[in-house]
Amino acid sequence: MLRLVFVLNFCIFLSCKQNTESKKTAPVTQTELNPSKVEIQQDGGKFKLMVNGEDFYIKGAGLEFGNVPALAKHKANSFRTWRTENGRKSAKEVLDEAYENGLMVTMGIEVGRERHGFDYDDPEMVQKQLVAIKKQVLSLKDHPALLIWGIGNELNLHYTNPKVWDAVNEISKMIHQVDPNHPTTTSLAGLAQKEIDYIKERCTDLDILSVQMYGDLPDLPKLIKKFDWKGPYMVTEWGATGHWEVPTTKWGAPIEEHSSVKATNYLKRFNGGIAADSLQCIGSYVFLWGNKQERTPTWYGIFLEDGKETESVDVMHYIWNGTWPENRTPIIEDFKLEGKTAYENVELEANKQYSAEILVKDYEDDDIKYSWEIMPESTDLKDGGDAEARPEAITGLIVSQNGGSVVFKSPGAGVYRLFVYAADGYDQAAAANIPFRVN
Repeated sequence: MLRLVFVLNFCIFLSCKQNTESKKTAPVTQTELNPSKVEIQQDGGKFKLMVNGEDFYIKGAGLEFGNVPALAKHKANSFRTWRTENGRKSAKEVLDEAYENGLMVTMGIEVGRERHGFDYDDPEMVQKQLVAIKKQVLSLKDHPALLIWGIGNELNLHYTNPKVWDAVNEISKMIHQVDPNHPTTTSLAGLAQKEIDYIKERCTDLDILSVQMYGDLPDLPKLIKKFDWKGPYMVTEWGATGHWEVPTTKWGAPIEEHSSVKATNYLKRFNGGIAADSLQCIGSYVFLWGNKQERTPTWYGIFLEDGKETESVDVMHYIWNGTWPENRTPIIEDFKLEGKTAYENVELEANKQYSAEILVKDYEDDDIKYSWEIMPESTDLKDGGDAEARPEAITGLIVSQNGGSVVFKSPGAGVYRLFVYAADGYDQAAAANIPFRVN
């Protein structure tokens, strides 16, 4: 009899478990579209983001076209977008995929930028934008994966007209009128007293301040106090040292940190600039859970172009879980071109052979496969993350390679970069580049 009871209970357990798992992965149907109730609460001086009555500290990443299942696998709980429509997936499809993977979304709303020609002195243009945004909000507001509305991105970058903040406030008021379940925010490029004053004066309807900082992220908690921001905030972009923050070669090429230096800095910046403020900071979105061309194809994405994870993904796994992943990404210990680092102004002669060497360590002693490429220095340079064209790699220059060593023939006169990738066979890889000039 006891055996029979045990068998019946075990079968009931399996049935419940299967039903729960199928519910997690089932596509979102119209009948399931009940909005999550998201709100800010303050408890003893500490701000909390609450989702359906439960504390929700944002552990997330900025994600445009990145790997959502991988984000869930590494135990993040959220991602942000920059706009509702990105050309590859509709906003509904993005939210559905988030829901299927147990994630929530800070949904970006595209707002006109002065540097792109938007005129905030034109009331007709401003009103037309408000009407278009209202349609977007109405179509998405009841999705259960929706977390926060992000109104515009870095609207303070290269702008002169403070009326943009009036427009942001009107958008926020409209959102609250039609959607009582989700807070609003806007993301600033860096932090300055002027913008804090404008937000406090002109954007009183916003619920959360969002800040985007890179190399100077550890300064954020003290800047929040210095500029007298009393409300909740989150960091909606942070990561690698910005191309505007690094040393340059004597011909002006910014020197990109290799993947292991970046990973070390990610951990330092999170601890010093995000985790350090447990009272006002409600979480963050690391930049970028995916890959993009911005100065180089490896600068800001914590994934490579072929989808391999870099060491910074290991760091985010550690931040979100308190433990390191089972298999660690290869670590770069040294990288030189003709015996010089990237900081030593490497200059070569045209059409001659030169060598480079990288020293890599792997925790699991995996066999490392190296690949090399040479590409011209990027000339399609934009601001604020605007789309840039990737330079085409120059083929036929690699003469030979052996392990972490390569011999190559230099191209004609110009400025270039030598890239190296060290993959461990488990979809993880280290990456580095050295800029050089050919005379």
